[in-house]
Amino acid sequence: MLVLTRKKEQSIIIDENIEITILDISGDQVKIGINAPKNVTVHRKEIFLQIAEENRKAAAGIGTDININSILKNNLEKG
Repeated sequence: MLVLTRKKEQSIIIDENIEITILDISGDQVKIGINAPKNVTVHRKEIFLQIAEENRKAAAGIGTDININSILKNNLEKG
């Protein structure tokens, strides 16, 4: 892991086309801005992990039977 020290309004450049700028520092929180090409996805780590887990479940078919059965049951009950 590369560790860098930056101050407010200083930036880091990644791969010539991604810029991360320190916008504000308040207590133990740091506000950052990220400029990246539209084809580069940027997520908070916790969101990225949720997306990855949902993708894993979808690929494995987990929960698919329950959802299909529930939909079929609801449709049959409605008539």
